[in-house]
Amino acid sequence: MSVLIVKNIAKEGPGTIEEFLKERGIDYNILEIYDCHAEIPDIRDLSHLVVMGGPMAVYESTEHAYLSLELAMIRSFIKNKKPVLGICLGAQMIAHAVGAEVYAGDKQEIGWDRVDISPEGMKDPVLSSIAVDGDQVAEVFQWHGDTFDLPKNSVRLSSSSAYENQAFRYRENVYGLQFHIEVTPGIIREWFADEKGDNIDDMFRQSDSIYPEYRKRAMKFYEKFFA
Repeated sequence: MSVLIVKNIAKEGPGTIEEFLKERGIDYNILEIYDCHAEIPDIRDLSHLVVMGGPMAVYESTEHAYLSLELAMIRSFIKNKKPVLGICLGAQMIAHAVGAEVYAGDKQEIGWDRVDISPEGMKDPVLSSIAVDGDQVAEVFQWHGDTFDLPKNSVRLSSSSAYENQAFRYRENVYGLQFHIEVTPGIIREWFADEKGDNIDDMFRQSDSIYPEYRKRAMKFYEKFFA
């Protein structure tokens, strides 16, 4: 097994995904695709693709030309029936890659929230790993304003009150998560380091409280996805 992790911006790294791969001794490489000097690997040698988030939008490929390359990579992995996982922007990129519309939403979702897991999501061996106490709900960290239509040949796995498409599976082994399964308290503090206020302090305290169980569920998700 050899995993390629694509970063769209320096701050949005793989977090607990990388921790899982290190703990299991799984070979992986991180491609900082936004860096014009980045060396593009031969994707024929890779088994899995993970696409991380970023503040840019799918529809901003003129300003961020590397998104076109990223799109081609996603399509190549899917064509060759290799597993793909997209986080936030990565989920939107997958949706776009298989023909769905991606667009600005009506509101931003920021911080910890609970999303509903659909009956199909509870049956899915990967997504059901993040269910809280076996209930049809997942506790997740959000930071997005864009959304997407459910791609054809996909199954909706999770929704929130604000956005219908929080997680989906395309065909058998391609997963898009609008939320950030990879976060740690340290990552959240880095993202919001320049923000002040009681709500930010509450978010940090909540992160510390939630994280131990959150990490356990994330690790179960990775165990299934990278099986």
